[in-house]
Amino acid sequence: MIRKLHHNAYRCRDSEATRAFYEDFLGLPLSGTLEITQTKSGRATHTLHTFYRLDDGSFLAFFEAPDMPFEFKSQHDFDLHIALEVSRETLEQMFAKGRGAGIETRGVSDHHFIDSIYFRDPNGYVIELCTKRAEHDQAMDPATNGAREKLRRWTASKPAPRQA
Repeated sequence: MIRKLHHNAYRCRDSEATRAFYEDFLGLPLSGTLEITQTKSGRATHTLHTFYRLDDGSFLAFFEAPDMPFEFKSQHDFDLHIALEVSRETLEQMFAKGRGAGIETRGVSDHHFIDSIYFRDPNGYVIELCTKRAEHDQAMDPATNGAREKLRRWTASKPAPRQA
């Protein structure tokens, strides 16, 4: 059985710029680095893997691999993002901190069960900080929220995929 998330890993452009955002701005301590000189397939590489610890003991991790091309694509607001839970007080403090630091800062967005603010890290990834509202647990309870029925209706109403 899966116990919990250990880490999510993402590519980064620059390990130090990434560290400055995640450690200095967000407050996630740099907890580990792994320099990789050879892949498991035997290919020589020059890659740095860094880990930033969250309060629950899990990590956000990043790979800087200058020898391997990677296209950082512009992300739509709904595309890939990392959502991190914080207290209401921290949400408000980070909103002000982001604006004060000149970091692209959006929000506060009312999602009915959480309130969220958003930043972009130096790699273009959207970072969401969210705080639970009183309705959170009920809204996320599949026994009462109708999640499966909503998914079924959504799937049934989608137009057929376009043929290439």
